[in-house]
Amino acid sequence: MTLKIGTRGSTLATTQSGHVRDALAANGFDAELHIVTTAGDVNMAPVERIGVGVFTQALRESLVAGECDIAVHSFKDLPTAPDERFHLIVPVRADAREALIARDGLTLATLPEGAKVGTSAPRRISQLRAHRPDLEILPLRGNIDTRMGKVTSGELDAVVLAYAGLSRVEQGFRATEVFSPEVILPAPAQGALAIECRADDAEARRAIDSLIDAAAYTCAIAERIVLNRLEAGCTAPVAAHSTLDGDTITLTAGVFALDGSAQLKHSATGTDPVELGERIARLLIEEGAAEIMAR
Repeated sequence: MTLKIGTRGSTLATTQSGHVRDALAANGFDAELHIVTTAGDVNMAPVERIGVGVFTQALRESLVAGECDIAVHSFKDLPTAPDERFHLIVPVRADAREALIARDGLTLATLPEGAKVGTSAPRRISQLRAHRPDLEILPLRGNIDTRMGKVTSGELDAVVLAYAGLSRVEQGFRATEVFSPEVILPAPAQGALAIECRADDAEARRAIDSLIDAAAYTCAIAERIVLNRLEAGCTAPVAAHSTLDGDTITLTAGVFALDGSAQLKHSATGTDPVELGERIARLLIEEGAAEIMAR
């Protein structure tokens, strides 16, 4: 049996799904890619206007309809509420950090005053403004090549992208700065893929379970629990990053005012990703997270 892997048609999506196909093949499971067009691929409006889950809904519908057996998502794009129709695993995670791609090798500190920087993600906008309130931050959509092309053409001085995506399409060298999470905190589950199949599909479950990375799953879940408990979607100005040392998870999460005027961060350690995520979310809520995000 050849398993069909549902994927968006962008270079990044087909590349990361291709890595999944190759990993399955190495474990003895035949698989091929099946391209699914999503609303987010044809509508270039800002993601926060189109709605949360715009890139994942069509893939899930394709799974339910039996058009594919497996779907590959960027985990950060999935709605945070579990969906019992699907069995989900996380493979080895890529670098979670954010990256700057700027003209002339510039960094965030050396960009000229009033430089034009492209990003549509509220969590990036808010953190950039906190560091550099003078920057002109402009909306940005499209695939990786389209985004970086706006720097090459001179339309923008820089763009901010996930370093994981750059690395997956072998463009990591284009980054002129890769931000420590202490400087710019990434999105919850950034760099992690979510691989799903129908919950009742025993063969597909067996196949994707061969790719499980327990550490990646633990860290991604801790980060996404914060997002869920804050009742914030993937486009909210919420960021989180965690590391695992033995059984100990260290989780840092923050919420940010879009204008860069305020931010609230907390770090803590624990061994249960759900309990830890809930604890951090509770601290953020108690200290006014909702008010900061509403600014």
